[in-house]
Amino acid sequence: MLNREHAGALARPSLRSLLVPVIFISVSLSGCGGEAGGEGAETEGSIRAVATTGMVADMVARIGGDNARVTGLMGPGVDPHLYKASAGDVRTLASADIIFYNGLHLEAAMGEVLEEMTVRTVTVPVADGIPEDSRLSSEYFAGSWDPHVWFDVGLWATATTRVEEGFVTLDPANRAEYRERARVFRDTLEVLDAWVRQRVSELPEERRILVTAHDAFGYFGRAYGFEVVGLQGISTVSEAGTSDVQRIADLVVERKVPAIFVETSVSQRTIEAVQAAVRDRGSEVRIGGSLFSDAMGSAGTPEGSYAGMVRHNVNTIVDALLDAPEEAP
Repeated sequence: MLNREHAGALARPSLRSLLVPVIFISVSLSGCGGEAGGEGAETEGSIRAVATTGMVADMVARIGGDNARVTGLMGPGVDPHLYKASAGDVRTLASADIIFYNGLHLEAAMGEVLEEMTVRTVTVPVADGIPEDSRLSSEYFAGSWDPHVWFDVGLWATATTRVEEGFVTLDPANRAEYRERARVFRDTLEVLDAWVRQRVSELPEERRILVTAHDAFGYFGRAYGFEVVGLQGISTVSEAGTSDVQRIADLVVERKVPAIFVETSVSQRTIEAVQAAVRDRGSEVRIGGSLFSDAMGSAGTPEGSYAGMVRHNVNTIVDALLDAPEEAP
């Protein structure tokens, strides 16, 4: 649901929100059709759009185009499950014309601030546009959804509808531009989805076992035929214990999994513990590489865009799992 308050003056943010000690990060979205900047950075006549995660900011910039100046709050390596709004974030959000966030409880620690903003400006929970029958439920939190919807590229394309609607609500005069850019972006995602399927097809089905630091790849597994095993749950709030490490180590040995993966926004300590536990069992498993899960790469790099992040992840996964030792005759 889109929320908007047309009052001219903004109420003062809560003291609790302002005192949370988190560094404000402004993400540059070069080449994305939009522009990001810090507080006070805006172009006359442009829409000031703020997005939470890099994935959302990428989509917003592409659909907003030259009409929007996009500021992203969460940069490379940032865990959105744990991210709390700083005083600078609150000021940035309060000065925005429109706010986009993932939703489905991904930005859990920012919930209070985002709720406050719904009565002040247009706020758009992007993933809420995905039909419930296409979402994955969370086995860890009753009544909740897995928020990592962007790992199914085809499903992420359906989220463009909410972004398009948000801009049209705010700026109906340019309705045709937003609709056209959303259409173009959906076409781009359709091509990307086909590429993922082709690349994954190179990997024999019996090798499609993806072991990661936390359970963020459920949508990826469902869409592209992987068995996904996460050491931590869907949210990184809960930490992995010794029993989790031993359970994953047993699976790796039993299934002869050749590689396991760390994530850029999660400590690699627990995955290294799995590797050590596998070694204690007389086997070996490689760390196949680092995946971008809840955050994209640095601005200006291929992984700093949604498409580049997806390509990096898929290439890393397929290459590592393909590079498995052959069984002795």
